[in-house]
Amino acid sequence: MRTPAIAALAFAVLPMLALADDHVVVQPGALKWTPAPAGLPEGAQISVLSGNPGADSPYVVRAKLPSGYKIPPHTHPTAENVTVLSGAFHVGMGDKFDMKKGETLRVGGYFRAEKDMQHYAWTSAPTVIQIHGRGPLVITYVNPADDPRNNKTSEKK
Repeated sequence: MRTPAIAALAFAVLPMLALADDHVVVQPGALKWTPAPAGLPEGAQISVLSGNPGADSPYVVRAKLPSGYKIPPHTHPTAENVTVLSGAFHVGMGDKFDMKKGETLRVGGYFRAEKDMQHYAWTSAPTVIQIHGRGPLVITYVNPADDPRNNKTSEKK
């Protein structure tokens, strides 16, 4: 009779032991900020805290966004979780960018966009958000003309 109880306890404790060996500690001053990937409008910076956002695995990233920054309507192939760390972040749902229909998230605010949910965002102050989920973190714009990757101008000769 004790064997099932001991086995159950072992299965409960093993995941905690794995977490104890695989930890990340990041102080704010140690963050390495780089320009955001080409899929985001210019002006944002990101810092990867853990994981690889491009892989099929858990990740945590922070994004530093200037005031007036806009991300047109888009979707992701995985759920996206966002927490506001500073500033004011606005998010709206749907395929049309409409600042009258969005909701303002202040410090500590959180939202989750499920897989393939159309949403958009903008800032009204310098803002830092933390995004976490299971990758790959991919952005697909509802209107391909909004995709910064499609708007690269070639140098004139």
